Amino acid sequence: MPGAGGRLALWYSGFALYAAGVALFSGPGLDHYWGAWAAGGYAVAALITVVFSGRAWGPRLAIAASLAGALAAPVLWLMTKEPTPPDVAVVARSGVLLLHHGTPYLPVTALSAGGWLAYNPYLPVMALFGLPGALGLPGQTWPWLIAATFLLLYATFLVTLGPRPGGRRRAALGYAAFWLACPVMAFPLTMGITDPPVIALTCLALALLARSGRALSARAGRADMVLAALALGAACAMKYTAWPALAIVAVMVAMRNGARPAVRFTALVLAAAAALVAALAPAALRHPASILQNTVAYPLGLTSAKSPAQSPLPGHLIATLGSGGHLAALVLLAVAGLATVASLAIRPPATPAAAARRIAIGLTALFLLSPATRFGYFIYPISLYAWAVLADREGTGGARRATVDLVLPDLVAAGECPRPVAELMR
Repeated sequence: MPGAGGRLALWYSGFALYAAGVALFSGPGLDHYWGAWAAGGYAVAALITVVFSGRAWGPRLAIAASLAGALAAPVLWLMTKEPTPPDVAVVARSGVLLLHHGTPYLPVTALSAGGWLAYNPYLPVMALFGLPGALGLPGQTWPWLIAATFLLLYATFLVTLGPRPGGRRRAALGYAAFWLACPVMAFPLTMGITDPPVIALTCLALALLARSGRALSARAGRADMVLAALALGAACAMKYTAWPALAIVAVMVAMRNGARPAVRFTALVLAAAAALVAALAPAALRHPASILQNTVAYPLGLTSAKSPAQSPLPGHLIATLGSGGHLAALVLLAVAGLATVASLAIRPPATPAAAARRIAIGLTALFLLSPATRFGYFIYPISLYAWAVLADREGTGGARRATVDLVLPDLVAAGECPRPVAELMR
């Protein structure tokens, strides 16, 4: 079995092969430029892990090389090129509209004349990433998407990881940097795609819910539940892809904590999302038709302008067979949703890690059967499943850890173990 350095070299080598494939086989557009930059960065990172396998700073240097090649260099290069990637253009325009008109959406009358780029399929809070550019700051949306994703990933790993010899914060920083550098995050962030912060918020909410189940006091557990609800509410106010997570997480909370806590959690998520939308885009609420046209009708292919998200997946292929095919794709999408609901009733998830896996399965079905879909959406199930694997490893690390988690709260409540000592033991 290879050691840690060997495993890292294998990971980076795999990333390099994937990036080279993108560079060689991607169609017209900017994707192949990312592949060329990233393949070099990952190859250098793999070489560093082999040459400096015995040095403590070797892994850090490898992460730096992969971040430089797969994220920093291609982003800086694309920021100087035209045309701007579509996602960047849409979010940048939504920031300008939000700043000047209080809504990130064009009126319905202006949509049909503007083509598909006139539509904004994101929910109002996503426009926050376009505000810095609207205020005249450089970089359009790229720096803010990258910074938000990294900070949210860092917070997620800080909550998820257990004690480490070098310190939990240093370990969380390393995990966040590695995840930011891998193709699952680096590729979409380079293209200005808005999914990474939504994924990071969802994983943060799950991590907080996992920690709430291990809390030494009811007060600490409730605080983590509130923070999880706020994080998930922010994700739900950014993009509809977070809404399936809310339904599945609510069932998980009901299984673990009871029906009333689940109702309170769901209400807090919805209230947080509604409050964010009302505070950031008050004018949008006065034009619900525009919101529905942009965020519902357009992604479902019910507008004259069609989304460029047209990867050859089953839902899109069926939808191209005419009006009957499009209806069949929508019916299959609804059936997949009902199947997910049925699975929650038959075998509800009992832990955040199980909920993450169920969300991954549900989103996979959604992306496969949606009329407007693309391969890049699968970063959601990949990320959620990866977090679930890490959470299982950290949260059930053996009989001793499980025993400590069960016994410590009783010892603290009885006054037989001071809380600071208990925190150290965890």
